[in-house]
Amino acid sequence: MAFLCEADRLKSVGRANVLMDRSRPENSAEHSWHVALYALVFGASDRAIAMLLVHDLVEIDTGDQPIHLDHDAGALALAEAQAARRIFGLGPEGARLEHLWQDFEAKADACALMAKRMDHVQPIFQVLQAAAPLPDHVTIVRDNLQRGRAARMAQEWPEIDSAATALLEGRTLDGGDLAGRLAFLAEADRLKSVLRASTLLDGSRRENSAEHSWHLALYALVLGGLAAPGVDVGRVIRMLLIHDLVEIDVGDVPLHSAGGQAHGSDAVRAAEAAAARRLFGLLPGAQGAALLSLWQEFEAVKTPDAIFAKALDRCQPAVQNLRGGGAGWVAYDVTLLQIEARVGPWVAAGCPALWDWLHGGLRAHFNVA
Repeated sequence: MAFLCEADRLKSVGRANVLMDRSRPENSAEHSWHVALYALVFGASDRAIAMLLVHDLVEIDTGDQPIHLDHDAGALALAEAQAARRIFGLGPEGARLEHLWQDFEAKADACALMAKRMDHVQPIFQVLQAAAPLPDHVTIVRDNLQRGRAARMAQEWPEIDSAATALLEGRTLDGGDLAGRLAFLAEADRLKSVLRASTLLDGSRRENSAEHSWHLALYALVLGGLAAPGVDVGRVIRMLLIHDLVEIDVGDVPLHSAGGQAHGSDAVRAAEAAAARRLFGLLPGAQGAALLSLWQEFEAVKTPDAIFAKALDRCQPAVQNLRGGGAGWVAYDVTLLQIEARVGPWVAAGCPALWDWLHGGLRAHFNVA
């Protein structure tokens, strides 16, 4: 939990990219979520997705390094290695996660190469698919595709290079599977603007649903060893990457809300189901159906994978409140009894040891002996 709470700081690391609506700069946590979603959509392995969940954590210490600015590569590599040792060293899974990060950096295998490809492609289309791209960002993308690290896409992934070139030239993408996947991924950018009741641990602002989804996937990667036998952690991570996409249409519905539009109400469930059909319907038919089914499985909370995923989804906001002073609980006048009723059964069902730990912290927070 010390590692997972330290990871919260990645949500405050700004990047050179901006959201597709140009409302603000992107941060490295929501970028990590979006890149992992790219990997999921384009058929990457669980290992490649795991690499992308951790690939930018070193930026907590080093900051983002925009590709169009000069930097000392040797000094940066040293600083990032030191950051990796410190950050991954906070938890018992540190050696495994640091090895994932090292393999990603070294392009050590096919999974790492796929992860790098996603990391380099996502910023390109974040610029080019925006309704009104910033001219200087378009210039950076053009240079990157012609002479930079993305120039290899012409041989390595010619279809994506052709799509980027078409957008640079002001042409629309033809229909087909690639256009559908890119349309879905562009629409997903809107999740970065959906605010939640929970705040960042430093209390500086409210968390958004994209960075929450990244944090939850990281929870699964780190706490997967506590899952029940037979739980497929890679599948849980995929489930958590997509579980809140419906909030693009519906918005966040806080767990402790009340009234006809309360969390879990018939009206909210119907709206979320309609949103799921619309969003996953942007993808090619078979893939969209598969992800819709995965989302429905999460919502039904019947399978071992969904039960563990739901446990993490209930736990993370409680940890955010517990370690952040309880601001979200104060706003909704939440009591310990309410948390025990609305959070406890779900966390205990999916991960009893996690509920034991969390419950002890909750009792201490609410001054219950």
